[in-house]
Amino acid sequence: MIMFERAATFRDYALGSQPRMEFGILFTSHSNVDTEPYPHRDVHARVTREILRADELGFDYAWLAEHHFSSEYGIMPDVFVYAGYLAALTRRIKIGTAVVTLPLANPVRVAENAAFLDILSAGRFVLGLGSGYRKYEFDGFGIDFDSRRDIQEEALPLLLELFHDKRTSHHGKHFRFDVDGAYELFPHAVQEPHPPILLAGATERSIGVAAKMGFGLMLSSWTPFAELARQTAKYRARLEETPAAWRANPARGHVDIARLVYVAETDAKARRDSEAGILRHLQHFSSGHTSGYLGTVQEKTVGDRTGYDALAHDIILHGSPATVAEKIAHLRDAAGASSIMVHYPPWYGVEKALASLELFATEVAPKFRTDAPKRMRA
Repeated sequence: MIMFERAATFRDYALGSQPRMEFGILFTSHSNVDTEPYPHRDVHARVTREILRADELGFDYAWLAEHHFSSEYGIMPDVFVYAGYLAALTRRIKIGTAVVTLPLANPVRVAENAAFLDILSAGRFVLGLGSGYRKYEFDGFGIDFDSRRDIQEEALPLLLELFHDKRTSHHGKHFRFDVDGAYELFPHAVQEPHPPILLAGATERSIGVAAKMGFGLMLSSWTPFAELARQTAKYRARLEETPAAWRANPARGHVDIARLVYVAETDAKARRDSEAGILRHLQHFSSGHTSGYLGTVQEKTVGDRTGYDALAHDIILHGSPATVAEKIAHLRDAAGASSIMVHYPPWYGVEKALASLELFATEVAPKFRTDAPKRMRA
C-alpha cells in the first residue's frame, strides 16, 4: 500500500506569525546539447536528479514547464505524466506546473488530471496555467496562435466550474462539454476547494484576468524590477473584483516571480561560472523563438541590456549569497513577491548548478524564513 505524507499548503504558511517567503525551481527540461546528444533523452534523468536534490534541500516547489517540438528549449510534452512520476519519488516538495499551456489543452482533462495528481502527491500539487508564447507549438497542434487568449478565457471559468460544482454544460466558441446529470468530475482533489491555481501574466489583460478570477500571479524571468513592481500593484489593486465564490483559491493574492539565479561564494566567482551560459541563454530568447508579451520583453531586454553587468542590475539574481539575498529582499519589498521561482539554463553543468542550489538553500533562503535546512553534502 502506498502511503502519502501531507505537504504544507499556502494557507499553512500564511498562518505563521512571521512572513515566510517561498522558493521554487523552474524546470524547463532544456537539453544541454553539448553533453546530452540528439535525441536528448538524457535530459530527463538529469532534471529528475536536480528535482530530487531540491526536495532534499528544502525548496518549496518544483515547477514543470510544458514545451513541444524543439530541442533548443524545453522537451516536456506532458507535465501531468512527469508530475505523477515525481509524486512517487519526492517526499515533501510541492509539484507545480509552470505552465500548462491551456489553449493547447482540454480543460476537462486538465481538471481531472490536476485532481488526480493532488491525490497522488497527498495534496502537494499546484496548477499553473498560461496562454503560451511560442507560435511554433501552436502551429504543431493546429491551434490559432492569435486566438490563444480568447481560448484561455473561455477555458478558465470552465475549470473553476468543474472544480467547484464537479459538473458543467457548456457550448461555446472553442469548447463544447456536457458533464452533468448522473455524471460528475472524478476524482476529487485533496485540497479544498481545489489545488492552488496561478496564472502566468504580464499584459494588463492577463493580469486583470488573474485578479478578477482569484488566481495567483506568475511573472516573467526577464521583466526588469521596476516593471515587476508596477505589474504586482495592478494585480493587487484588482483583487477586490474577485467574486466571493472564487475567493477560496489558496493561491489568491500570491505573486510568484521567476528569476534567473546563480549563487557562488563571491560575485566574481558567480560571474566567472555563469556569464557565458546566461548570455548564451539570452541569445536563444532573442532569436525569434518567442512571441507575444514574452517575445516583446526579451527584445527590449536585449536592446537595452546587452552584457552581464546590465542584466545583473535589475533582471538576473547572480552573485554571492549576500548579493542575491539583497535583490530578493528588494523584490519582496518593492514588487510584493510572495515567492521566487529560481531558473537557470543547462550550460553551467550539473555540478555547478547543484552547488548553486545548495548555496541558495543554505545561505540565501534562511534570511527569509525560519525553517530552512542545514547544509547537506551532495
